[in-house]
Amino acid sequence: MTNKTSDYRKLCLSQQSELRRLLEAPAQFEAGMQLFFKQHAMLHSAKVSKTPGWSYEDDILDDMSEAQVRRIPPGCEHSVAWLIWHSARCEDITLNRLVAGSPQVLLEQDWLERMQVPNRDTGNAMSADEITRFSAAIDIPALRGYRAAVGRRTRQVVRALQPCDLKQPVSAARLQQALDEGAVLPAAHEISDYWGSRNMVGLLLMPATRHNLVHLNEALTIKQKRA
Repeated sequence: MTNKTSDYRKLCLSQQSELRRLLEAPAQFEAGMQLFFKQHAMLHSAKVSKTPGWSYEDDILDDMSEAQVRRIPPGCEHSVAWLIWHSARCEDITLNRLVAGSPQVLLEQDWLERMQVPNRDTGNAMSADEITRFSAAIDIPALRGYRAAVGRRTRQVVRALQPCDLKQPVSAARLQQALDEGAVLPAAHEISDYWGSRNMVGLLLMPATRHNLVHLNEALTIKQKRA
């Protein structure tokens, strides 16, 4: 890991408390939005925001082979492929279904066929064998395309928010619609329970920013264990 990567990771983490403070203060709405977009850009490929600057995703994935992205090293539970997919699924479900009340990118743009996987859920209930099979099957370029499409849609959704929207609780009807679409399996109900207890600020923090950071950190650890 380079010093640049380490410095930016620390910056992302240190800014989470400030982001929460700004988003929870109506008078600081514009500053909160600016910081959200800055963090979100760093946690997605540079293709998403099309702004100059460091991208944690690109830093990790751009010099990895497909075999390395699919690999689950000894002592690890996930592959980098699974982590990127899981992060994208959580962001897609929450920002579209729960925040905007709009269709998921996954279902609207036929990404399941493109990625060559049948899974609509977040993957939290997958067994080790299922994660291995999933990691071997998924189309890696399509996976990165899907995550980029999710990131671009998130930025559209968040740009449409108004200060009065941020403290609105998650709608039970929208959450049920996501469940009806197979977004979360019954065995992973703690995920949907968590989302249902949040307001819009909570979802902008987790999963749209902090959740991405957590799993990119895990992806970096896996990358560093490559043979």
